[in-house]
Amino acid sequence: MNRLSKERSPYLSHAASQKIDWYPWSQEAFDQAKKEDKPVFLSSGAVWCHWCHVMAKECFENEEIAGMLNENFISVKLDRDERPDIDKRYQRAVAAMGQGSGWPLSIFLTPEKKPFFGGTYFPPEDHVGRPGFKTVLRSVVEFYKSRGADVTEYGERLLDSLRPGPAVQGEISASLLDEAETAVMGQFDGMNGGFGPAPKFPMPGALEFLMLRHFFSRDETVGNAIRKTLESMAKGGFHDQLGGGFHRYSVDEAWTVPHFEKMTDDNAWLLRNYIYGYSIFGDPYFRKVAEGTTGFVMDVLSDPDGGFYASQDADVTPDDEGGYFIWDEKEFRRVLDEEEFRVLSLHLLHERAAAHHDLSKRVLLIAVEPEAIAEQTGIEQGRVLEIISCGKDKLLKERDLRPQPFVDKTFYTSLNGMMISAFLLAYRCLGDDEMKEFALKSLDRILDRYCMREGLLHTDGVGAVLDDYVYVVESLLSAYEVTGEKSYFRRAVRIMDLCIEGFWDADSGGFFDTSEEVLGLRLKSFEDIPHPSSNPLAVVQLMKLYHMTGKDRYLNFAEKTVRAFSGQAREIGIHAGYYFCGLDAYHHMFKLTLEASPGGELARTALSFFIPYKGLVYGEDRDLVTPCLSSGVCLEPVRRVEDLRDFLAHPA
Repeated sequence: MNRLSKERSPYLSHAASQKIDWYPWSQEAFDQAKKEDKPVFLSSGAVWCHWCHVMAKECFENEEIAGMLNENFISVKLDRDERPDIDKRYQRAVAAMGQGSGWPLSIFLTPEKKPFFGGTYFPPEDHVGRPGFKTVLRSVVEFYKSRGADVTEYGERLLDSLRPGPAVQGEISASLLDEAETAVMGQFDGMNGGFGPAPKFPMPGALEFLMLRHFFSRDETVGNAIRKTLESMAKGGFHDQLGGGFHRYSVDEAWTVPHFEKMTDDNAWLLRNYIYGYSIFGDPYFRKVAEGTTGFVMDVLSDPDGGFYASQDADVTPDDEGGYFIWDEKEFRRVLDEEEFRVLSLHLLHERAAAHHDLSKRVLLIAVEPEAIAEQTGIEQGRVLEIISCGKDKLLKERDLRPQPFVDKTFYTSLNGMMISAFLLAYRCLGDDEMKEFALKSLDRILDRYCMREGLLHTDGVGAVLDDYVYVVESLLSAYEVTGEKSYFRRAVRIMDLCIEGFWDADSGGFFDTSEEVLGLRLKSFEDIPHPSSNPLAVVQLMKLYHMTGKDRYLNFAEKTVRAFSGQAREIGIHAGYYFCGLDAYHHMFKLTLEASPGGELARTALSFFIPYKGLVYGEDRDLVTPCLSSGVCLEPVRRVEDLRDFLAHPA
């Protein structure tokens, strides 16, 4: 038994039975490496990661490799979900080496924590020009012993290269929004929806930016791109056609075959995308997808007492990637009656969705629409829809009898903030009271558990990173807007002030990812990788706080953050998708002052109408609503529900 058996992280505890003398991330491990003059092997991954499981089976359960590691290295296991700050720095180091990035991350360090070689997944033996892990271990040992001084110098130079350079303050002209829209649309895949080639990620920040721009412009080309993307993602194998929710990304450009893990952050942001899609286009299919996503989250990723779990694994075993989710024709025939098989096999089974590791199995996708099935079979369309619904229920019940992928029930503050905000949006735009009640219960539980007088925790025993602060602020402001309870608002202000105090870059603007140096570094980022970055989300929350409180300091912090990344955002385009939402909010945030009962019809109307960059603040109940524009100019108060509806329906 190694040192991982008592770790809270499921990813670490799953490795406790391996014969490798693993340490968790700790100073003890590096002190031991210095004492024995050995390099450190760091393996960073996550419990949801398919290739982490593969490498564990092939390499870490291999007795020869375990012996090599125990004899020549101090081995450290890191959960990247638990310590995203450490993982991020070493990911960048490996990328700087030209070895790519991703999980599992396999990196070799000096006893001073300096990286000098690394990669991602390694097979045990050399394979098709790729060095095997045994070869890598032998080479690293030889290099470390023979070139010790070079190793240390290289590691120091590598970490130094990761330090943020002096920021060049950019412009914050609204014209950049037009440029950004053109740049994002330039990567739109008109055939398959989405952006760019395979592997294809949903890019929810860029998608939200386009949707919010389209809300005001009603540009038909942009609207068609949004609808195409939402429809293509939802009808592909990227979307779980039986259980709801979305997998992590698609390995092909057509959303056909996914990487099967289902992540809380991905589903929170995609839930937002589909709620916005429904609110803007009024398409009931987008509402159905959003409701299916909340259903999946409630069934699989939520704790009955409140709070959201971290992820659902891709696999049951490393040998059967996505086996829980895929089907063959024989299984369809066994579960369904003859009529159901005739319809459901047309609807969901298609040869182009063959699983890569087992061509007899299929990822379910919407291959043929109900209207076309009705034409092909002669069955009346209403009956086809009934058959599809009944058949999918049968398939889901059958799937539930299979061994199920592991669910990581760890609570992370940032992930909970994301999903709480998404659930409160579902309440506002879809009218789902259950979402509101569960979100508020979850928020209260997370605050009780991870909000201390001096600041937040990321999870049990781990200090918070920037993501935790910004996403909690968003969830608190969302909770205040739907309830009118001032305690939520006061806590949002308090936590944003703590965030500014601990994370703000006073020299160049913007927020660092950590409150203190980690590995001698504090990093700043604004790009969506893949979920939106905290810096632009902070801009949106700061603008809300400025309009809600009237305090110029929040406006100043928002402006400096926008300026800090302006030049870089122009260069990276779509990967700065949510940055452009932050810039848009800076220019166009407006406020509704609700001098009305939080539960009254005026307040419910103000909440339910979807308008981008709308902040709500409650005042004394005088049964009126006062709109104030981004310029600070306030319009005449509105007293009648009909007049408020008319105003919100025509925001331009």
